[in-house]
Amino acid sequence: MAFGSKENKTPVQVPAHIGIIMDGNGRWAKKRGLPRTAGHTAGAQNFRTITRYASSIGVKYLTLYAFSTENWSRPAEEVSALMKLFHQYLEEALRDFMDENIRVRFIGDISAFAPDLQALIHRVEEASSVKTGMVLNLAMNYGGRAEITRAARILAERVKNGELSPEDITEETLSGAMYTAGQPDPDLIIRPSGEERISNFLLWQSAYTEFEYFDILWPDFKPKHLDEAIEKFNSRQRRFGGV
Repeated sequence: MAFGSKENKTPVQVPAHIGIIMDGNGRWAKKRGLPRTAGHTAGAQNFRTITRYASSIGVKYLTLYAFSTENWSRPAEEVSALMKLFHQYLEEALRDFMDENIRVRFIGDISAFAPDLQALIHRVEEASSVKTGMVLNLAMNYGGRAEITRAARILAERVKNGELSPEDITEETLSGAMYTAGQPDPDLIIRPSGEERISNFLLWQSAYTEFEYFDILWPDFKPKHLDEAIEKFNSRQRRFGGV
């Protein structure tokens, strides 16, 4: 699907794969004199809005950074609140979100989560596996370096078992061992909050990804801002190292 530019009416192509670093929940709450957990709740509500909107405009893959491998170092109270929020969202997803034609996948090491949360993750993936619309990747306990390390171990084990020769290891085989195997690399990664760094997100996959940064905290990031990022994406010439 494409939508028209107001300035010149030129059709705008929607990127096939968009990644978003959902950042700024804590600061959003602090600005309002609220506990950080209130910011995460507001961020979760916005997550639903942006996910549904991305699906409606034709995004085929949407990867959202929900919880990094580094986030465990946050205060125990905040981590506990996030786990409860994840649990609540997944229960709501099973009840309400399944009406959407969205397939939900989880990328990251979910083995670190409590057994009941792991069970919910598997139930959501299974319940949405028949969906044919947008694929939603939720990055939970995810880190780009950890993902690359995991992929290297998978290939090393295959070499050890005689299934693969070292000479057969290529960029394609390494990509095939990533969590996002079979998916296109992200065309566009968006980061609200005013921070301008990648924060260990999709390191392998983002070699030629376009980036857009917004000085807006995640709970305030609206569909119009996603439209703006897509418009800017379309104004760029992507050469992938060529001329």
